[in-house]
Amino acid sequence: MGGWTFEPWDTSFYPAGLSKKKQLGYASRQVPTIEVNGTYYSTFKPPTFVKWAEESPEGFVFSLKGSRYITNRRVLSEAGESLAKFLGQGISELGDKLGPILWQFMGHKQFDPDDFEGFLKLLPEKQDGIALRHAVEPRHISFAVPEFVALAEKYGVTIVHADHADYPEIADVTGDFVYSRLQRGSDDNAACYTEDALDLWAERAKEWAAGGQPDGLSYADPARKAEVKPRDVFVYFITNGKVRAPFGAQALMARVGS
Repeated sequence: MGGWTFEPWDTSFYPAGLSKKKQLGYASRQVPTIEVNGTYYSTFKPPTFVKWAEESPEGFVFSLKGSRYITNRRVLSEAGESLAKFLGQGISELGDKLGPILWQFMGHKQFDPDDFEGFLKLLPEKQDGIALRHAVEPRHISFAVPEFVALAEKYGVTIVHADHADYPEIADVTGDFVYSRLQRGSDDNAACYTEDALDLWAERAKEWAAGGQPDGLSYADPARKAEVKPRDVFVYFITNGKVRAPFGAQALMARVGS
């Protein structure tokens, strides 16, 4: 699920009478990870990240969306100053609860191999001694080429798998974790996706975790085989069907755990 503050969840997901100050504490005990969209639009101060870490249980993970001031610029390789500001705002206060950083690009941003490699070179492995994991989500079809996959693999960066009606699906596994954003849900489904779709995505999640590349997905470099090794898998129900997204996450967890 994306975030924990969403007005319809006040009645559909959270217990009656639960104050907004306690929503993170509740949500973080219903799902093991949350993608934070707020860091895309705004910067925060260290005490905010400390508060998030304190309110969530041991083992919980926050994935943070990288700032739009980094990903929306024309020349990505010139984002060094903005990148330092984003990473230095206090995200390391999350400690071992800091999950992947999602770098999402606008739908009109086309693949420029030299500039994109310049951006990947800017991504550090650590911040204040805390290991960083990076995931990139391009939204233009020009990225669906073997050259992009090769660059992501070269720098150990994960390509985000997007199940979306309009943006390209690039399921190639390039990093040491898998990051999938399921965006075809519906509020008409009790668990965001249909029962059959949840069964299918649960099987795919298990295969990703075991080191495989599931059949039936779109690959930019179909001939390439990723190294087979166990991987952490992050799956988020985002955008369409958001009212039911928490229940989709719980339903998927139940299937993966069974």
